[in-house]
Amino acid sequence: MAKQKAASRPAAQPAVKKKWSGHKTSAKSPARKTLKSKGRVSKAKATKKARPKQRVAISHHREEDFKADGLRTYAKYRDLGIADATHGLAQAHVIRLIGPCNPAEVSKLHYHDVEFQMVYVLKGWVKTYMEGQGETLMKEGSAWTQPPRIKHLIMDYSDDAELLEVILPAEFKTVELTG
Repeated sequence: MAKQKAASRPAAQPAVKKKWSGHKTSAKSPARKTLKSKGRVSKAKATKKARPKQRVAISHHREEDFKADGLRTYAKYRDLGIADATHGLAQAHVIRLIGPCNPAEVSKLHYHDVEFQMVYVLKGWVKTYMEGQGETLMKEGSAWTQPPRIKHLIMDYSDDAELLEVILPAEFKTVELTG
């Protein structure tokens, strides 16, 4: 069977039809457009998981709020109420390192399974090691972020060291590395 040649378009017909841009471009009513637009927004909202509403967290300094119930045995923590107020989205606390520093207890290589971690030195100083960064002396007013799962440790600190730490999410896993 022989192939038939496709019929060519008439010479008068343009290769690409242009959209007509006359004065009657709004064939649909504005109400219909609004409903259609709202429909798209609701579909987008339906697929996005709604977070619980956050509330205000206010924390004033009180010595009795420093507790030895945190991650590190050589530190006391003052919870700032951020985890409760954000329903676990983030946590923030003041860490008071207990001196003198004992490197055998303190200098353990580890990482945290977090999305974000930031530390600010409120008082004193702390000497850290971070993978890819090496040793760094952080003094009062110094701040740093630790990318997720970065291997790090504290090498030394002053007897009066206090740090502000902000972490996302509030609950996370810490992995101590050996070897």
